[in-house]
Amino acid sequence: MTVRRLPALSGLVGLAVLLTGCGIRATEVPTDYGPAPSRVRCSLPEPGVPTRAASGLPAQVFLLCGSSLVAVDRTVRVPDGAPDSGRRVLVAQGLLDELTAQPSAAEKEAGYTSDVHRPITVTGPRSGDPEDTLRLNTDPGGLTSYALAQVVCTFSDSAAAEGDGSVILAGPADRSARRYSCTDEVRSRPGSNEPPSDEVKDD
Repeated sequence: MTVRRLPALSGLVGLAVLLTGCGIRATEVPTDYGPAPSRVRCSLPEPGVPTRAASGLPAQVFLLCGSSLVAVDRTVRVPDGAPDSGRRVLVAQGLLDELTAQPSAAEKEAGYTSDVHRPITVTGPRSGDPEDTLRLNTDPGGLTSYALAQVVCTFSDSAAAEGDGSVILAGPADRSARRYSCTDEVRSRPGSNEPPSDEVKDD
């Protein structure tokens, strides 16, 4: 007697097909992590390298970033052989020009600004002024607290300052000059802390 095995064989084939169809699909992992992070505020890509390539005397100016003053590198042109008195004025004028200039594209992207908007010129002392006086064509007291802090702190960290880092400023009128200082409080909160100053007279 012959045993018929075809139905059983068909059942096994069907079961194999069902098992084959139960494979695990690969999981799709999201790869969209959003836009690339923006540059850190008040951080320049190459610290210590002047953002405006030029030949001259290495210097720094203080710009506003957030609520603080932050130093950035610049260069100031000073002719060779300039006398010390004239050199101080030339350095001061070069620094003022940098403060009134627009920050570079990289500085703007990082959040740097300047509150020194209009051009300011500087001359040396008049008769009766202390010899290190820098006279501006605008009254220092008429500047905003931010602009005055920028000017004073920029000068105090340069060849325009006296040996102790203070700077003697006066305006165009015949008023006594004042000695200004750049303090940690001024650098950290220039909007709330004006540079401390005292009246000075030539001895």
